[in-house]
Order: sequence, then structure tokens, then C-alpha cells
Amino acid sequence: QVRLVESGGGLVQAGGSLRLSCAASGSSFKINAMGWYRQAPGKQRELVATITSGGITNYADSVKGRFTISGDNAKNTVYLQMNSLKPEDTAVYYCKSTIFRTLLGQYDSWGQGTQVTVSS
Repeated sequence: QVRLVESGGGLVQAGGSLRLSCAASGSSFKINAMGWYRQAPGKQRELVATITSGGITNYADSVKGRFTISGDNAKNTVYLQMNSLKPEDTAVYYCKSTIFRTLLGQYDSWGQGTQVTVSS
């Protein structure tokens, strides 16, 4: 079993910054991609940013230029640097990892989520 542990959420004023981290742990697995998604109250979960093991990134239009996703393959960790935060960024942020394991093939695993609250 691969476990994802997120950290770094919290309360920040508009215009401020936060950095989220997500570390994957377990045995005998390979990560093909990791990403961040968010879900605000009453809304569907949406993509924020993703990064492949080769470093290819993808961002939602709403966060381009403000958020930066990066990864450390050696540590199986992905980061999300969030700058110029807006109240509309308030949500629970979830880490997702696309994992490959022998005999199981490829599948997605989700973290438990971390709350980000941006006050106006």
C-alpha cells in the first residue's frame, strides 16, 4: 500500500503565500505523476496542477502565474508553492499520485486533504 501524507495548509491573508507538500511512502512502487486538486464547499473537485516524473507540468488557468508545482523524485514528494493567494483559492487541497506497482498495474491514490483558507 502506498500512503500519501500532505502538509502545509493553513490560514493566510489575501496576497499571501503557502507551500503544500505531499510525500508518498510504501514499498515497491513507481510514481508516474503527482498532482494537486482542490474542492471548495458545494463545488466539485477540480485540478490545480500536475507534474509527471519527467517534469512536465500542467496548471489550471485560474492558478497560472501564481502557483508552481515541483517534485523531488528521490523523495517521492511533490510541492505546491502558492503565491498571491485569493479568497477564491479557499478549499481542501488533495494530493493525487499515479502509481505503478508490479501485479497491480497503474492506479491513482489520494491523500486525506489539507485545508487552505484565504481571508480577504
